[in-house]
Amino acid sequence: MMILKERRKLILVTRDTPLSLIHINNMKTITEAGGIICPASPSYYSKPQSFEELAATVIDRVIDLAGLDQNTFRWSEKE
Repeated sequence: MMILKERRKLILVTRDTPLSLIHINNMKTITEAGGIICPASPSYYSKPQSFEELAATVIDRVIDLAGLDQNTFRWSEKE
């Protein structure tokens, strides 16, 4: 993959389940090559009030992994 060859960040967002051994081995290979596996599993920590807010928890996580600035829910010691 060109992105890994150029040492750029590759984020693989997986969504299908159940995972087969082929999926798991492929994700292992990508991780060993420097990629990041980010399952598309929503988070309920921010207490989303709609489906859109729930889906945004996955999107926010990917944006954060990409290193882009965003204003979103974050854990803090005050929580």
